[in-house]
Amino acid sequence: MRIDSNTIFIPGATSGIGLALALRLQEAGNTVIVGGRRTELLADIAGRHPGIDTVRIDTTDADSIAEASREVIARHPSLNVVVAMAGIMRAEDWTTPAGFVETAEATVTTNLLGPIRLIGALIEHLRAQPAATIMTVSSGLAFAPLRVTPSYNATKAAIHMLSESLRLQLAGTSVEVLELEPPAVQTDLMPGHAENPFAMPLDEFADEVMSILAAGEATEIQVERVKFLRYGEARGDYAQVVATLNRTDPHAAA
Repeated sequence: MRIDSNTIFIPGATSGIGLALALRLQEAGNTVIVGGRRTELLADIAGRHPGIDTVRIDTTDADSIAEASREVIARHPSLNVVVAMAGIMRAEDWTTPAGFVETAEATVTTNLLGPIRLIGALIEHLRAQPAATIMTVSSGLAFAPLRVTPSYNATKAAIHMLSESLRLQLAGTSVEVLELEPPAVQTDLMPGHAENPFAMPLDEFADEVMSILAAGEATEIQVERVKFLRYGEARGDYAQVVATLNRTDPHAAA
């Protein structure tokens, strides 16, 4: 993925990692469209950051994804990058019979079905571009589980394998597949996350991601902090990684 001169759609970029990257990508010379569910947040972003376009999208709703995708293509026919950023992270207790199913279903709908539907709505358009990119967003928890978030862990592991598979299927086309793998980052993804001393400062994370993208060599976008989780099995210390992750802090990675 080149670092400038793209037209980039980022659903789920009204705050946190998504917004931080949206602002840096615009500053780097890209046209950026931010998607989100809350129109007041979109209006605020558009007002504070001239040049960023916005579109309302509810990534839990198949019809909303289809409509927003059509709108973005109509307004920005040069669209060539989509970043499937939207996601939720919620604690679950699977030891209680009715304590987790609703949360698990919402997590799967947002974190897995959302990106699948988004890519499905845009893939034909992206394949028609001379150079295009699909960026998925998994997590360090795709590779080592946090005890309190089983469905989040599972959806991010699924996103990792989906990314690997799409990369194989789209080999030889104009579409590349990148996978962003964040560690814990100081955002509002979960209560207390923004103040988590074990999490990576947001600006530090976003700056490192931009440096990796500028280098243009990686298909898995990994800041240094996530490699402890990502490569536990390869190093042979997976059990220790899992133990450390779940002993250190309940929100030690995202």
